[in-house]
Amino acid sequence: MKQSSLSDLAEKGYLDRAIQGDTKAYGVLYTHYLEEIHRYIYYRVINQAEAEDLTETVFIKAWDALPRFESSKVNLRAWLYRIAHNTVIDFYRTKRSTVELSSQQHDRQPSLEHQIQTLEDNRGLALAIQTLDEKLQQVVLCRFVNGLSHAETAEIMGLKEGHVRVLQLRALQKLRLVLEKQYE
Repeated sequence: MKQSSLSDLAEKGYLDRAIQGDTKAYGVLYTHYLEEIHRYIYYRVINQAEAEDLTETVFIKAWDALPRFESSKVNLRAWLYRIAHNTVIDFYRTKRSTVELSSQQHDRQPSLEHQIQTLEDNRGLALAIQTLDEKLQQVVLCRFVNGLSHAETAEIMGLKEGHVRVLQLRALQKLRLVLEKQYE
């Protein structure tokens, strides 16, 4: 599921240039992380148009904050996921009174990727994931939707790797129960 990897050295070079204001270097980083961040957001909001808008918001916020980015403290992927996570939280804060599950289901416009996959299964899985609490959602999305390692997920969430493993187990147990009920 992960895109082809930029080497750490190449990413660092592009990042250093982007921090200095090089839009082409930022474009390379944007292209590299776009699909992964979009997928993370889509499974949080279950609305293709909203996910696209929020993904763009994440990358605009990242560009605006890039001059203050400290690569010695956190890696770029973890930083982008934190921005995405906070953007989704802000989205729900502002839309809390107007967002209803039924309207979300009617508003979805599948992308080419989703047309290729079984759309009904995606919807069912996305709805099941949304029944989990926020940390469990984040673990499932990082680990299984975007294929990140336990260590990468731990860094993104600011947790220890062992804690991520425990959360993953809990999430999978709860998802199993939700999906069994959904497909009875």
